[in-house]
Amino acid sequence: MNDNIFQTSDLATKRVEFMDAARDGRARVRDKDGTSYVMLPEGQLALLEELAQWSQALFRLETLLRRGRPKVTELGDLAWLRCFDQDDLREFVDDLHVALVAANADGDKRVLDDCLSEWRTTARQLADPLRRSVLLGSHNPDDFEEASEPADGDD
Repeated sequence: MNDNIFQTSDLATKRVEFMDAARDGRARVRDKDGTSYVMLPEGQLALLEELAQWSQALFRLETLLRRGRPKVTELGDLAWLRCFDQDDLREFVDDLHVALVAANADGDKRVLDDCLSEWRTTARQLADPLRRSVLLGSHNPDDFEEASEPADGDD
């Protein structure tokens, strides 16, 4: 990473070097009052913002779980998690933590997006009472029978 610090007066004469530094990940500009500004690729900023948002959500959920099962109102924008029991919520916390570490290490939010998508899909399935009963209900092997292979021409 480039550690050059540009002055605002450099932006007219060293714009190519400034843009090269920004493409490399970070370009710093020091204003005449000493304030430092950073220019970086927009995708990197978006990743940092998403990591910060989900890290905050993770911290909040961990805090709520230490007190017991969170109420829907306490979950706020995480209310989609309300269909999960406390053990599932702890598993979500663990999965989210791993996804955040991996996304940060990879510099790519796909692993975080995949984790959240999988948990949201499961939450939608559990929100439907019939699907919930099928997914979480007890299954007795005597309730099933082996199907025979269809003969040629049978649909």
